[in-house]
Amino acid sequence: MKLQPVILSGGSGSRLWPLSREMYPKQLIQLVSEQTMLQETAARLNGLNDTEQIELLSPVVVCNEEHRFFVAEQLRQIGSPADKIILEPVGRNTAPALTLAALAVAADDTDTVLLVMPADHVIKEESIFHDAIHDGMRLSDEGYLVTFGIKPDSAQTGYGYICMGAALDGDTSAQLIERFVEKPDLDTAQAYVDSGDHLWNSGMFMMTASSWLDEMQRLQADMLTSCKDAFAGGESDRDFYRVDTEIFSACPADSIDYAVMEKITEQGGKAEHPAAVIPLDAGWSDVGVWSTLWDVGEKDEAGNVIKGDVYAINTRNSLLFSGRRHISSVGLDDVIVVETADAVLVAHKDHAQDVKLVVNRLKTAQRSEHLNHQLVYRPWGSYECIDCGERFQVKRITVKPGACLSLQLHHHRAEHWIVVKGTAQVTRGEDVFLVTENESTYIPLGVKHRLENKGAIPLEMIEVQSGSYLGEDDIVRFEDIYGRDK
Repeated sequence: MKLQPVILSGGSGSRLWPLSREMYPKQLIQLVSEQTMLQETAARLNGLNDTEQIELLSPVVVCNEEHRFFVAEQLRQIGSPADKIILEPVGRNTAPALTLAALAVAADDTDTVLLVMPADHVIKEESIFHDAIHDGMRLSDEGYLVTFGIKPDSAQTGYGYICMGAALDGDTSAQLIERFVEKPDLDTAQAYVDSGDHLWNSGMFMMTASSWLDEMQRLQADMLTSCKDAFAGGESDRDFYRVDTEIFSACPADSIDYAVMEKITEQGGKAEHPAAVIPLDAGWSDVGVWSTLWDVGEKDEAGNVIKGDVYAINTRNSLLFSGRRHISSVGLDDVIVVETADAVLVAHKDHAQDVKLVVNRLKTAQRSEHLNHQLVYRPWGSYECIDCGERFQVKRITVKPGACLSLQLHHHRAEHWIVVKGTAQVTRGEDVFLVTENESTYIPLGVKHRLENKGAIPLEMIEVQSGSYLGEDDIVRFEDIYGRDK
């Protein structure tokens, strides 16, 4: 039986600011291990195809268009390249995202089972998760739409809940879903936990591609039509598939739960594709806020989770995360301190959910700290702003071996390039020449230019910009090997 992982990687992770940014969100970051959360999501299926019952396919990923190069590169790094990376020009929530993936898979085999996983979850006991997947495959093959419900170990108000119904026949712990419950208040959440018949809603699902598309046709015909038209009007671009921007932007937005799963539960077991839940107790967390990262993190003798250059003195039960500078804390309890190059967050753990309010305020003020870090990744490498002022900006630029920037010009700035390490091949107007270590060159305003690294080691250089406007949108591209037009 074919199993198609579908990784949903479209979120921005605003409640994990300042580490998670809109252009480089939490699923692309090493939060709980040496792998990013996206890499962990793909890697946790390793071993599933050791049995003859499962043919594990390469993942299909649905992600924001701006994250496409990061997603492709991170999966390549772990030897798990995606079969297809479907690009969303805008976020329309999880139901349209899954529908695009189902359409792509159904083009080859409508009976393939989809395993739908958000890219930002933690599952510590992978063998238990694998057992649940085997149960889910049997149910999916019988026409069920399956979700995984997490056995709660405490009353949490940040999760939705699933109320379990009648047990299903057969050698499985699965039960019909009686109803989905919105995020409750604390007393209600405690009552759910005490009852023993409620599970946390994990947001992970299994079903065949045909079962999902059948229910979309029955329950969300307009959404399905938009997704079909957007997919049909799309085109392949290198490793990616771009859906039609205009059509998909007009698609109704809704979650998998609201669009389909909750509506199916109203029919119970009489639905053509009933909704079932498999209880899962495998050390799951969605790492949605900083307090949950403290929950899953390795703690010292004082209950602190520490990463980076940190001294914690008389500090207990806290999360202290240093990205670049030293942090010292004295006499703190139950706090979160997260340091990055351009922002520092200090919050009480009880208010971790409110970090998104900071992001909203940054957006309202039209500041940039919610969008990017100072270190900005590009498909050719990275750049980092190390100083700026009126009419000047200084960047540290790294170009990967074999990579090159686009052929471009700027209307409002000139640039000085100083090579620190490696050798740069420079195109300036009609001239092409090499610049080696400790040498420099000048790119006048309005002149076409390109930077390439033909060498075997990373090219490192300092760029000094000067001019009346230094924004990243002052780029006119003429050629780009990565298919970027801006």
